[in-house]
Amino acid sequence: MGQPFDYIEMKIPAKSEYIGVIRLTLSGIASRMGFTYEAIEDLKIVVSEAIASAMQYAYQEREKGEIIIGFSLYHDRLELMVADRGQSFNPSEMKEEIGHYEQGEFFREGGLGLYLIETLMDDVKIHHQEGVSVFMTKHLKREQVERDAETIST
Repeated sequence: MGQPFDYIEMKIPAKSEYIGVIRLTLSGIASRMGFTYEAIEDLKIVVSEAIASAMQYAYQEREKGEIIIGFSLYHDRLELMVADRGQSFNPSEMKEEIGHYEQGEFFREGGLGLYLIETLMDDVKIHHQEGVSVFMTKHLKREQVERDAETIST
């Protein structure tokens, strides 16, 4: 895989009011890397869902905890990591639950987290050890960026 050319890590309290801070940070990083507007919006959804999931499953409302968000910036991709130190969950059980929802049904934030993450990202890995770490990769499609730049300049 090679080493990232930059790595940024943030640690936030497991409180929903901090999700916006991470979304803004991610937006700035992805924009600087050259991701399209649509890809940046997808990344913001994904990081919000991963953090909301960590808050819901790892810490429940009564527990205090932290969530670590890591951004590995490569020349051709962005890798995100969202990690908690709470109770572990079984992703295959979650996938089974997700399968019972009907298309078009309304979901609250975090309700379809894993499904959305897998749909919007190029690669997803979940690691269980002293909590849950979700690793998500989005590839930078340079030809799309160049095509968008040509469209804007004409």
